[in-house]
Amino acid sequence: MQILHAADLHIDSPLRGLSRYEGAPVEDLRLATRGALKNLVSLALELPVDAVLLAGDVYDGDWRDFQTGLFFVSQMSELLRADIPVYMVSGNHDAQNRTMRSLQMPDNVHVLATDKPETERNEEVGISVHGQGFSRWDLTDNLAAAYPQRDEGLFNIGLLHTALDGGNPEHKRYAPCTLADLESKGYDYWALGHIHARKVVRNDPWIVYPGNIQGRHARETGRKGCSVVTVGGNDLQVRSVEHHDLDTARWENIVVDVSGVEDTDQVLSRAQEQFQNFPTDRLHAVRVTLTGRTSINSTLWGKRDQLLHELRAAAGHYTHLWMEKLKIRTSTEYVAESGSGGVIADLRRTITGLGADPDRLSAMLKESPLLGVIPPEIKGRDGIDLDDPAWAKRVSEEAFQLVESLLQEIR
Repeated sequence: MQILHAADLHIDSPLRGLSRYEGAPVEDLRLATRGALKNLVSLALELPVDAVLLAGDVYDGDWRDFQTGLFFVSQMSELLRADIPVYMVSGNHDAQNRTMRSLQMPDNVHVLATDKPETERNEEVGISVHGQGFSRWDLTDNLAAAYPQRDEGLFNIGLLHTALDGGNPEHKRYAPCTLADLESKGYDYWALGHIHARKVVRNDPWIVYPGNIQGRHARETGRKGCSVVTVGGNDLQVRSVEHHDLDTARWENIVVDVSGVEDTDQVLSRAQEQFQNFPTDRLHAVRVTLTGRTSINSTLWGKRDQLLHELRAAAGHYTHLWMEKLKIRTSTEYVAESGSGGVIADLRRTITGLGADPDRLSAMLKESPLLGVIPPEIKGRDGIDLDDPAWAKRVSEEAFQLVESLLQEIR
């Protein structure tokens, strides 16, 4: 028996802010979630699998375009024609969507209840699927606590969209539960959703987050897809849980060490060496971070926009690459000041002290008159976050490195 477990499809998730990036492959990225779902269906048909599990957030909030739902229905109909059943629960994003409730699903799709746990038994396949979806988007109840005990003689699956003990700090704490809650049910496999990074929480019993099927922005990097569960033997034990790639576009972060470089041509050369390593099987959206100590640190900062355009042009030589952003995390090469005095030493002590007191640092940044004139388009997910101590500390460190390089240049 083989079962495909996926979660967090986020079909037609909006791509906020891409329009401000020159040359962004907006259409390719906009259609990436649809392409990943098509790959999911193709994989299910090719293996073939005996059932498909979807652990919430099939949709992406309160979308208005009915075509999103119709696309999902058409893909599930492909599985219907192959007699593959689909079991799904709604996640927090699905619960926000009113249009979803009026969609007529194909007969092979079983949407589990939202008011209480429901069990779907499939004697022909040999599985018993237990689950409950979100009745509202801000659900913080422990749904797992009310799930029934296992069905003897069948392979028992718990289908749940949950933060699981708080899960990942980047994801809100919806439907939290503990490992003990899950273990107490006696199920063979817990098919979880909500956390977008793949994670095998345990393998006795199996508790798995497959991650989302398609990265949606630069913080969702690397391989994205689903888990295929192979069950064998008269004892119906899990033999393997294997990841399968489904994404059609992939977000990547690469670090280019520019230590010792003497001009920007060498920076471009080192970046291009890494550009050449990306396979051509899908689009790669790449964020480049420069690190290391270099004598041209102030040049990198001063010609940042020019360098960004040159790096994008270099990436553009490859049809499967697009460079999303450039980050500079370099520092200058210099001979340290003697003794404990000097402007740079004083500045370093100040920055170090502020870094050890994040509340004071954030308060100082909030008082800056520059905040009122900063364009709104650079704020947001990857922009200004004055309440994030890590962000404030990183910005102060970058400011020190820039001032340091300028001071060294005029010494």
